[in-house]
Amino acid sequence: MMIILPAIDILKGECVRLNQGLFDTSEKVADSWLKTALSFKNAGAKWLHMVDLDGSLKGERVNSGIFTQAAINTGLKIQLGGGIRTMDDISYYLGHGISRVVLGSAALYQPSLVQKAVKEYGSRIAVSIDAEKGLVKTSGWTKESGCDYIETAKRMEDMGVEIIIYTDIAKDGMLSGPNLEHLSRLKGSVSSKIIASGGIRDLADIRELCKLELYGAICGKSLYSGSLDLKQAISTVEQAG
Repeated sequence: MMIILPAIDILKGECVRLNQGLFDTSEKVADSWLKTALSFKNAGAKWLHMVDLDGSLKGERVNSGIFTQAAINTGLKIQLGGGIRTMDDISYYLGHGISRVVLGSAALYQPSLVQKAVKEYGSRIAVSIDAEKGLVKTSGWTKESGCDYIETAKRMEDMGVEIIIYTDIAKDGMLSGPNLEHLSRLKGSVSSKIIASGGIRDLADIRELCKLELYGAICGKSLYSGSLDLKQAISTVEQAG
């Protein structure tokens, strides 16, 4: 059964959303990240996807206190990405209540880190593949790598990565529907579990993702805009089995 992961992105200590990963589109969407997280829990969420946007730009832990507090104060399983570039970063978070960490840029530029992390932590390590027109971008989506998303996923699979998060950058924050074609290709190309991210708008999108038998779906803008009700989304997934 697919997991719904509501998203909270942190920039300068505030809960924000971006459009297509562009930092100049930053919009504060909630007064309190904690109240928002607790509202997601009350709607039935078990997991929370959090991103350190400052960390993704600086390549280091920036808002770590917020994330460790989220784990302690909500009881939710936290999946965290953004600026996690070293084994020290990984062990710090996994030792302070974070359930799973997400490696992004490090997956391309530090394959040895991915191999070491997966060997030590297994399914508590996920890799984020963020692509525009099928080509992977890194460093908070500010740098082009020239790498194809399928080939990148296959390399991650070969390293033992169990969970891959795929984001179509053009779709992210736009409420235009997920890239079902790319997700279907990815699902058919690797044995790793796939989490969809970017563009999810409503229950119809959730149903389509369920048909692909993905491991999870990250929902952000849709929840804050009101086009998707989290409780209904979780119920829809449960009905789909």
